[in-house]
Amino acid sequence: MSGGVDSSVVAAVLLEKGYDVEGITLLLTDAQKEYGNSDAQAVADVLGIPLHMIDIRKEFSEKVISYFVSEYRQGRTPNPCVVCNQTIKFGLMLDKAIEMGADYIATGHYAKIEEKEGRFLLKAADSAKDQSYFLYRLNQNQLSHIMFPLADMEKTDTRELARKFNLPVAEKSDSQEICFVPNDDYVSFLKDYANITSLPGDFVNLEGKKIGEHKGIINYTIGQRKGLGAFGEPMFVTKIDAKTNEVVLAPKGYQQGKEFIVENLCEPIKEETVLDVKIRYRASKVPATVIPISEDTVKVVLHESQRAVTPGQSAVFYSDDTVISGGFISTEN
Repeated sequence: MSGGVDSSVVAAVLLEKGYDVEGITLLLTDAQKEYGNSDAQAVADVLGIPLHMIDIRKEFSEKVISYFVSEYRQGRTPNPCVVCNQTIKFGLMLDKAIEMGADYIATGHYAKIEEKEGRFLLKAADSAKDQSYFLYRLNQNQLSHIMFPLADMEKTDTRELARKFNLPVAEKSDSQEICFVPNDDYVSFLKDYANITSLPGDFVNLEGKKIGEHKGIINYTIGQRKGLGAFGEPMFVTKIDAKTNEVVLAPKGYQQGKEFIVENLCEPIKEETVLDVKIRYRASKVPATVIPISEDTVKVVLHESQRAVTPGQSAVFYSDDTVISGGFISTEN
């Protein structure tokens, strides 16, 4: 229970259905310890359920924050929610819950789990808030112990239920920020937390010619247009090279990508096949030919170019609404 609307409604819905429900809230950072989680406690009090605080600051730092920092050091753009879901929320928290005697953990994610022929399939929710993209790395053991009660709902439905149950967070706005980065200022976080001092370097064009100077690679992401300076025409970030400390800029149109490598697959793709792929959370699924290179690496050829194919982000493969596999977009083409 994060103290948000979704997880609060999940607890209320399961209670109404007759489940024996207890709440878990995770202590992830020192800053969180200072302000606590009064919203989660307020909801637990209204529902009359116990709320357990589990201190996993050390594990969260080792598994999630260290990954986040390492990716930026390499000029990649990480998605910490994917790693957190795999290792913390449905890894460590699931283990703790089972140790406490639970049969399942339930969260406020918008996704579906279907059991078919002895396997548990992760599927996209019909909701506009479908979050299967963030959950693609969950394994069979994890999926067999998870419930997503909001799978068939829209956010408006969830808020209506929050009002029905008189939950004190019914009108609470959704958080759009990375939970451990204050004010969503990741550059300041990297400097303060990891003492990263990203050195200035060169902006170069597609031919490798210097056309300006950048403030340090951690300040840029693929597809970025704002904050680059004046070059006589709109320019976009098309590549970040941590080895040379260069940021490659190009005019509109050159930030489109059609072929890329995906590594560290959660499930092997053993033969060339056509699947739908999603290259970031807000992107639409698009068809692609997926070509195996090794046990955990594939080449992806999009049937139509997509904007800002970004190293470090996840590419998730679907067959209709079922998640087949996924991995991290590589810096190598």
